[in-house]
Amino acid sequence: MQSITDGEFRRAWFHLDFLEQLDGVAVTGNIAASSDAADTVHMTPPRLAVAGKLGHTHDIRVADYAYLASLTQRTPKVSIPSPTMVHFRGGRAAIDIEAYLDLEAFFSDLAACYRAELDALYRAGCRYVQMDDTNLAYLCDPVMREGARARGDDPNQLPHAYAELINSVVAGRPDDLTVCIHLCRGNYRSTWFAEGGYEPVAEVLFNELDVDAFFLEYDDERSGDFAPLRFVPADRTVVLGLVTSKRPELEPIDELAARVSEAANYVDLAQLCLSPQCGFASTVEGNALTEDEQWRKLAHVVRAAEVIWS
Repeated sequence: MQSITDGEFRRAWFHLDFLEQLDGVAVTGNIAASSDAADTVHMTPPRLAVAGKLGHTHDIRVADYAYLASLTQRTPKVSIPSPTMVHFRGGRAAIDIEAYLDLEAFFSDLAACYRAELDALYRAGCRYVQMDDTNLAYLCDPVMREGARARGDDPNQLPHAYAELINSVVAGRPDDLTVCIHLCRGNYRSTWFAEGGYEPVAEVLFNELDVDAFFLEYDDERSGDFAPLRFVPADRTVVLGLVTSKRPELEPIDELAARVSEAANYVDLAQLCLSPQCGFASTVEGNALTEDEQWRKLAHVVRAAEVIWS
């Protein structure tokens, strides 16, 4: 493996453990899913709200990074939730009107919180940060898009607003700080929440977002085909999440190679990488895999990559 994470074992949720440490952020209910998750696993994505002025009053992931860096000679990668998470699940209605009469001020304060965290991580030695973003993927789903409309937002405009937000966070970053984004449609107890190919957001995602790499969920038909990759610039990396982390079965390497070859019709093979479609869970409950099955999945990714790029 070329980059190492700590597995996020300290977190109950991939995002809430971070976001609840920002001043002004609260969790208030849930949003609807396109899957049957509400009936099968009795959970849909938590809804976030802004109850007061946003603020970053202490470092959130610096101690975790320092611990990880002490254990590996490879590149440590810190994963944090995308700042879009604070807006999408509640929209304007979930942002306290007294704290933010003007949404421009809201987005400005949110970006400042994230810049403060990135600055703290960089000073601690971190050179690789991943932002985990479900919302750009959710905006590919008709049900989620309708939910955004119901909250008073335009699903066609949101990708532009989110690209501007993320760009504000990473603007002026040091040349040696790599920032990537990971898109996911839900990964709770081997269940998904959203579906739909990347076409509705592809042009904005790949051409307006100032990040170095895109980690894209592609482990089944819910993610659509590779045609949206035609918008990827020549100086960006695309990591294909072809290996599922939801089930223990190992995908045949020849099938993985064929899918990478198909993606290479749109993006040069040298720009492509291979990974699981997501982590092995979004929450403490985990997915329907054993620890040994998880290690086998990771080893399988390495073996497949060696074959495909040999």
